[in-house]
Amino acid sequence: MIGLSGIGKTRLGAEAVRGMEHVMVAGTPGARSIPLAAFAHLLPDTISLHQAAKALRAVRVLVVDDAHLLDDASATLVHHLAVHGRTRLLVLARPDDGAPEAVSRLWTGDLLPRLTLGSLPREAWTRLIEAELGGHVEALTAGRLHRACQGDLRLLRELVDAVRASGRLTRESGPWTWRGPVPITSRVGELAEATIGDVDAEERETLELLAFGEPLEASVLPEAVLERLEARRLVDVDDRSAARLVHPLHGPVLRARTGRLRADRLRRTDRDLAAALAAECGEFLERSRNGNVRELPAGVGDRLAEEDAGWNEPAMPEFCACRARLARLRGEIRDALSWSREGLRRCEGHSACLAELAHAAAYLGDLETARRALTGVSAPSPARAWLLAAEGNIDGALRSLTEVSVLASHDVFAPHDAFATHEVPAPHDAFTSHDVFALHDAVRLGAPGLVAERLRRWPGGLASLLTTHATALISRDGQALDRVASRLEQRGLLLHSAEASAQAAMIHRDHRAARTSRNRASTLARRCQGARTPVLVDATLGELTPRQRQIVGLAATGLTNRQIAEQLTLSIRTVANHLYGAYERLGSGDRTGLGGLF
Repeated sequence: MIGLSGIGKTRLGAEAVRGMEHVMVAGTPGARSIPLAAFAHLLPDTISLHQAAKALRAVRVLVVDDAHLLDDASATLVHHLAVHGRTRLLVLARPDDGAPEAVSRLWTGDLLPRLTLGSLPREAWTRLIEAELGGHVEALTAGRLHRACQGDLRLLRELVDAVRASGRLTRESGPWTWRGPVPITSRVGELAEATIGDVDAEERETLELLAFGEPLEASVLPEAVLERLEARRLVDVDDRSAARLVHPLHGPVLRARTGRLRADRLRRTDRDLAAALAAECGEFLERSRNGNVRELPAGVGDRLAEEDAGWNEPAMPEFCACRARLARLRGEIRDALSWSREGLRRCEGHSACLAELAHAAAYLGDLETARRALTGVSAPSPARAWLLAAEGNIDGALRSLTEVSVLASHDVFAPHDAFATHEVPAPHDAFTSHDVFALHDAVRLGAPGLVAERLRRWPGGLASLLTTHATALISRDGQALDRVASRLEQRGLLLHSAEASAQAAMIHRDHRAARTSRNRASTLARRCQGARTPVLVDATLGELTPRQRQIVGLAATGLTNRQIAEQLTLSIRTVANHLYGAYERLGSGDRTGLGGLF
């Protein structure tokens, strides 16, 4: 089993052999030069490799932990047991280049099946944190802990304990929230420093420069040193030649352990911060325009928000609005909600933050929050359309899009099924902030004919992809929609991809193809932090018969089986049978999760 440190290999291995007679050995850094050091507790002081193999023949199950740290003799013995012995082996190792060759050959030679243990996805990570804290955790806090720990569960435990002890993990009337600097306790610092390893003076100085000033132009750093740090995966240099620390905790640890005078010299000036925020906002806008929102790096603005700093920076609310928009496009809907609220903490009534708050809340079905937020938004916003859509008024949602000069003139719209007859003019100059995605909203809301021609005339690769989406939906081509969904996912547009898959599921005539698309839509939608747009709801409920859908809808409002039976003039048993069948099709255990479908 291969996995990074702290990811849970040892615990999982222990659970795998629980109740079985087994022997455990482990490699250690300090004993790599001592032959058979890992087996010292099982073997006499002086023994040959052949004698050791013979002595271990009786072992039925052998667990080898930290196999990448084995001495050469121990590694050779493990390899010998895998080839010639009757011993069942469970070998746990890190994916390090420095593992002994005999250990690497266990997998490259197909002696043992290789199981790669990845880190927990963010959704599972959030549930784990919430179970530990006993309550809901704000999205930015959960994301910050997930990013800071890089999948290391030991580090998570230490960091949560440190934040709690610092008094910065608070919960007033809402979720658990963490703002403020990272508390570098001795244990947190030790675990974080271990991921840096041994560095020379030049490398340490470069890391410190990045800790106080990242991102930095690669050209201002020593090239040879930067190459070494990049090779060791301590520093990342992006396509724009901007250098950043890879591990989010390296910056706080290095800053905490830098002397005051040196820290004052390295720390950014106010002018540097303003320039960095402006650059990050510009990058976010460019990413939004071209629809490539994958692999979003944390920068200066993220750090200022997380550490509750930068209150004197007037660009911070605008940064939060840009950050919320990008999170929304990525399908990180609760993140978008939190970023909007972070901006409003810093500038109450900030119009762009209110618009993003309303947009995200509408996606989540939080209609009251969306309505309140929109009262403070004076400019036309697509968020109004999504609020109407969440209320079930699709025709009204499409009419609302005229207010942002996307779909048509200011003429009153015809009913939904007649929309394709309307001519779509070019967007108004004021619409530049909404770009091509608002045109695409009509496709997502089921009116592709209304915007297909306008999308076709819009320049750029993103518009071409969105045009393909509209065309595939008009021609009811399920396979084409599946391809569109895949391309949207590649760009990081998870919610848009989930919706395209859902549309494909409702169009496919082949039952198996429909089920595949529906499962893909469901998988993607689960990564969108609770978003439930009309097409996702329709695709989910499309699995139900008309009667099941009717009964599920009533159950979602809180009615009991008896009340539903009385309202529909059915027997209670019939209602129960329909609900049971609906639960099976929806993958739900009971009615507690039905409210999110409507």
